[in-house]
Amino acid sequence: MAPPSASSHPSVSIVPEGALVYGIQLPVQALSRLIAAPWEREATPADLLAVAQAADRAGFFYVAICDHVAIPRDRAEMMSTQWFNPVATLGWLAGQTTSVRIMSNVYVAPFRHPLDTAKAFATLDALSGGRVILGVGTGHVEGEFAALGVPFGDRGRLLDAAIDTIVAAWSAEYVDDLGQRPRPVQQPRPPVWVGGSMPPALRRVADRGDGWIPQGTPRAEMPAALDSIRRRRDEHRPGQPLDLGVITERIYLGDPDWKLPRGTISGPADQVAASLNEYGAMGVSHLQVRFASRSAGELCDLVEAFGADVGPQLVRA
Repeated sequence: MAPPSASSHPSVSIVPEGALVYGIQLPVQALSRLIAAPWEREATPADLLAVAQAADRAGFFYVAICDHVAIPRDRAEMMSTQWFNPVATLGWLAGQTTSVRIMSNVYVAPFRHPLDTAKAFATLDALSGGRVILGVGTGHVEGEFAALGVPFGDRGRLLDAAIDTIVAAWSAEYVDDLGQRPRPVQQPRPPVWVGGSMPPALRRVADRGDGWIPQGTPRAEMPAALDSIRRRRDEHRPGQPLDLGVITERIYLGDPDWKLPRGTISGPADQVAASLNEYGAMGVSHLQVRFASRSAGELCDLVEAFGADVGPQLVRA
C-alpha cells in the first residue's frame, strides 16, 4: 500500500507569525562557479565551520548544505566536483552549533529510497534537538541520474512519492508494517521545503510543501510566482500555512573599497534592510541571504553585522 499523500497531513509552519527570518547557504561545501567566491577554492572545513558558528551567534534561522553525489566530467569545469555530503556535514555542524537550524538546500530525494531519507533526517533532528529543515528537489544533472541508475524522466514522480513517504514516516512510527526510530524531536514533524522555480516545482510546493526555496527566481518575477503558489494552495489545501522564501541578491554592508559583483545590494544597514523588506512586503517569510566577500573572515564579519544591524529591521507584511 502506498503511503497517503503529504497533502492529507496538516502543513507545518516554523517561521514565527509576521517574522521575516534569514539563513545562509554555507561556503566551501560546494564550489560551483555559479555560487562560490574565488577564495573558497583554497578554503578548508575550518572556514566552513567558522561561518556556520558566526551564523549561529548572529541569530540566523538556518545554515544550509547543497547536494550532488557525482558530477559528470563534462560538467565539472563549471560545477566542480566538490559537493560535501549533506547528511554528514549537517550532523557535523549540528554538534558544533547551538540553536541555528540545519537545512538541506536541496536534497535530491529521487536519488535515495524515501525511507532511508526519512531515517537520516529524523536521526539528525533527534541528535540536533529538533533543528532540521528538509529541503528537497528533483535534481537536474542527467548524467548523475544515469550513473545512479535512476530514470531522469521519472524524477518529478519520484520526488512526489518520496515526500509522501517521508511525511508519513515522520507522522507515525509505522508506515504499513515498517517502523522507524529514532523519532524526530519536532512535533508534529520536521518541515519539508520544496526547491525549484519552474511550474512543476511551484505546483509541488502548493500541493505537498510546508515551504518554498526558489532557485534563481529574479525579484521582478517573485510576485507572479508567489501568486501562482497561493492560488493553487487555496484551491487544493485551503487554510494550510506555507513558509515562502527567496534567495536574495548578494549583499555587502558598508562602503566597499573593491569592485562588487554585479547586482550586489550594498550600503548602510538601514538601506540594505529597506531593500530586503520589499520581499517581506510580498509576503515572503524567509530570506536565504548571500554576501559578497573576499575571505572567510570577511564573510564572518558580514554575517555578524547583518544579524546585529539588519536582522532587527526586517519585517513581513
